[in-house]
This record gives sequence, C-alpha cells and structure tokens, in this order.
Amino acid sequence: MTSNPPGKCCTVGVRHEGTPSGNIIKVAEHYDVYLATPPAGRVHEGVGVLLIPDVFGIWQNNQLIADQFAANGYTTIIPDIFNGDPLDIDIDPVVPGGYDVMGWLGKGRNGAGPHTPNEVDPVVVAAINYLKDTVGVKRLASVGYCLGAKYVVRHFKSGIDVGYLAHPSFVEENELAAITGPLSIAAAETDPIFTVDQRHKTEVILREAGYPYQICLFSGTSHGFASRLDASTTAQKFAKEQAFAQAVRWFDVWLLG
Repeated sequence: MTSNPPGKCCTVGVRHEGTPSGNIIKVAEHYDVYLATPPAGRVHEGVGVLLIPDVFGIWQNNQLIADQFAANGYTTIIPDIFNGDPLDIDIDPVVPGGYDVMGWLGKGRNGAGPHTPNEVDPVVVAAINYLKDTVGVKRLASVGYCLGAKYVVRHFKSGIDVGYLAHPSFVEENELAAITGPLSIAAAETDPIFTVDQRHKTEVILREAGYPYQICLFSGTSHGFASRLDASTTAQKFAKEQAFAQAVRWFDVWLLG
C-alpha cells in the first residue's frame, strides 16, 4: 500500500462552524448526494468537482468544503458512499477503546451492510454519471479526504480527469499506478496512515506514471488536518486553508487551463 488502512486518527477531529448552503438530492433514483452550486455569474461551465468524503460522509465539515469549491465556481457533489451509515464524530470516537473502523467497513451497522469497494464503487460511478449526464460536466476533478482518496485514484478510469488527495488512506500501489491524469496531494507532517516511507513510495509511483503531480507537506499537522482540524490554532488553520487553496489552484490549472 501507499497508505495504510484507516485507524483511530481517522475518527477524531473538530466540527467546524458554519451553515451549509447546498441541498441533498438523489441520483440514480436511490443514492443521496450533497449538491453545492456556484453563485450566479461565477460558474465554470462544463467542469465540476466530485468530493469523496472521509469516514464521516456527508457531514457539516465536508459540506462546508463543498460549498467553498462551489464559491470558486465549481459545481460540487458529495456522494453518500456509506449508504446512510457514516461514523459520527460526536459519538463514535468516544467509544471505550476506540471505534473499530475496520469492523465497520467490513460489516457496517444499522442494516446498511459493508462499505467495501464492491458497495462504494457503484455509488461513485453513479455520482460521476450524474455530473456528466445531468449537470453537463465535460471535465471532472475529484477530491478525496482520508478514505475518500482511495476512490479518487480508483476512478480515474470512470471519468475523473484531475485528482486531489488530502492525507490519503487505504490507497493500493496498483490503484495509484493506474491513474490517467494530474494528481495533487496534501500531506500531514505526523501521519501513521500516510507515513514518510509511503509518501516517498508515492513519489516514485507518480513519477513513473508520467502525469503532473504535486505533494505538499504541512508542518505541525496530523492526519485529518485538511477537513477536521482545530481551527483555533493559527498554524493548523493556515495549513487547512492552504491545502484547500492548493486544490483550487490545481484544478484551475489542470481542469480549466
């Protein structure tokens, strides 16, 4: 692997303040997605962003990030890749002994079933098809936070043109090697999921793949900083904002350029 499976650090963080401005809609008749639409007069026509979330799914922090992409002109959607069964940052991390992330991925709960590629891949494909067939997206960027990074690299083959990953987890070497377009990564200084060795291995694979790539390392940060950090800390707030700007600039160049 170029990044380890999700662990305890994937289930902790801070809920960010704000009121999401998008809407929950259904695609392919039964998959929920969060849709964030750019303001009038600021729409980048023919392009869009697919935001594939961390283990918390369509929750406030990820919705606010989608809204930010929309504010920058990109129609953005977040698919419910966990079929209504995400982790809850306010509940699950405080389970004694920590939450069994791998058990949840393998079996699910509340009757939702597993959350493995067999179940997640069709949701991602449905979201891509919605953006292309209904919204009219001709060129597509995709953002993956933590676990979501795995599905960005898996689905270049399904129509993703440009990718961005923040503190990725669960990415296989063969998945990364199969990308077919530019890829940018925001990495944390302290990360047991995307370690220094795995980051260096990722550099080798991306260099061999032959597409434009970028890996930015942010000091004073840990896994999850780009989506659920404590924004009251100046250094971490800067890192989160800069990681987001990294994604927007990457898309402006490789999607719009």
